[in-house]
Amino acid sequence: MKGYTKPLILVLSVLLIDQLVKFWIKLNMTLGQEYKILGDWFIIHFTENNGMAFGLEFGGETGKLALSLFRIAAVIGIAYGLHYMVKNKYHRGFILNVALIFAGALGNIIDSTVYGMLFSESTWFEKARLFPVEGGYSGLFHGKVVDMLYFPLVKGNFPDWFPIWGGSDFLFFRPVFNIADSAITVGVILILIYQKRYFKEEVVEPASYNSEVVED
Repeated sequence: MKGYTKPLILVLSVLLIDQLVKFWIKLNMTLGQEYKILGDWFIIHFTENNGMAFGLEFGGETGKLALSLFRIAAVIGIAYGLHYMVKNKYHRGFILNVALIFAGALGNIIDSTVYGMLFSESTWFEKARLFPVEGGYSGLFHGKVVDMLYFPLVKGNFPDWFPIWGGSDFLFFRPVFNIADSAITVGVILILIYQKRYFKEEVVEPASYNSEVVED
């Protein structure tokens, strides 16, 4: 197990925090409900999505199933990649970054794979229930991903002269996301920042030798 301990602890920690937060949100908040944590800058806002990270959608029910299966295949691939990296002693920082991405992808897979069978439907007027007698709100692979982190940091209007969006409102940052999305994003950003350190090539100095001149 040498080399696996820290990546495993990181993955389990991210998964535990991600799932605890999502369970609490599902069982204690109605859809669209929100709590202001830091004024209008950081808000816990409960929403769900059928698609990809940051609330992006993907192709209805068939697309949802395809996305869930693709996620599972991707996570299996990342898990194998992590095993290969640890076995071949890749840079420790790179392994931990990939572990973050793996944990985030796995966290959202849990939602989309089994949440539909575990919970009743969250609505604007009713909180979800765990293991409802009538069954969950959907079947295997058709669950919705729970999002709650909302950072509308900057609000304003584009000036009238601004191309395309002149006169319209803008909001940064608009997407609502979750802990798993954050883990994926942080992992990718750290890899981009430190890629030269992670993948630096060792410079092999040419072997020095004394040449001898042999005279006839």
